[in-house]
Amino acid sequence: RFLIKGGLAGTAVYVAYDQGLLGSGTQGAEALKKAQETLPPAIQEWTNYLGWEVRAAQLPPTPKFDFSLSDSWNKGVHTVMSALSVAPTRACEYTMEGWKYVKDLVK
Repeated sequence: RFLIKGGLAGTAVYVAYDQGLLGSGTQGAEALKKAQETLPPAIQEWTNYLGWEVRAAQLPPTPKFDFSLSDSWNKGVHTVMSALSVAPTRACEYTMEGWKYVKDLVK
């Protein structure tokens, strides 16, 4: 079982690497476009092979993504770095507010 699971995981990683999913954002976008072009004909071919009758109107349309993966990643990195850069200042402010609160309670 362990060898089968390891083999499947290794194959999945290899396929992801081979298709460009582990590369840059532009390679990922190209892989997504390629999948959107390839998937509907492949589904139609398999349904014909299995003898199922599936009309094109029954298949849901492929989703359209209007965002750049690299821009989203960069925005996340900027947000995290911004939060880390203000963390010492905020910690000092919150500490001062806490001491002030404790002093007011003691009075």
